Amino acid sequence: MADQKKKINGKGAPAAPPAKKDPVEFWFDFSSPYAYIASTLIDDIADEYGRTVTWRPFLLGVVFKETGNASLISQPLKGAYSRHDLERTARFFEVPFKLPDPFPVATQATARAFYWLDRQDPDLAKDFAAACLHSFFAEGHDISQPDVIGNVAKALGVDSEALLEAIQTPDVKALLKDATDAAIAKGVCGAPFFFVDGEPFWGADRLWMVEEWLESGGW
Repeated sequence: MADQKKKINGKGAPAAPPAKKDPVEFWFDFSSPYAYIASTLIDDIADEYGRTVTWRPFLLGVVFKETGNASLISQPLKGAYSRHDLERTARFFEVPFKLPDPFPVATQATARAFYWLDRQDPDLAKDFAAACLHSFFAEGHDISQPDVIGNVAKALGVDSEALLEAIQTPDVKALLKDATDAAIAKGVCGAPFFFVDGEPFWGADRLWMVEEWLESGGW
């Protein structure tokens, strides 16, 4: 991560990490390509400053209804630029990337699976999320399909049948709804979105600022 970190703000790691502080919050949608790129970087950035990262998927489509927005890819002018920028950004950070087809896809099942796992083992849930993002954006597998997320879970040693049954239950569905409601209440207006000690940062292009805030404590 050292090389990648230097690409963000040109600085090396601090001499010594500060005392333990609150985790960095990472809010994302499984169908956000910029969130995928950020997911490969944020934990290492936070770790350099003695922080952990709390991963929180939500439904970006619900946020779009609140903001009157739409996927960048689907917007005139912005769509062509964002496709170019995504490939360029992925090359810059040496992250494998190919815009999937179909794209975007529904992410309810994947996000519910995350929260079901998160109740049992947050680290496993994070591994599952990272694997799903990689499966979608690096390998082109449609993570809206139950068999795809089941295979991702099975590769991590998870009982895929139990997972696929759980995501259809009302209580697990409620976990995702509550997370999405919480995201909106906190002012999350896009993905990826970060909070560092309550300070909000929207977008993978703000990772350098997230890092500066972690180092300086704010300005």
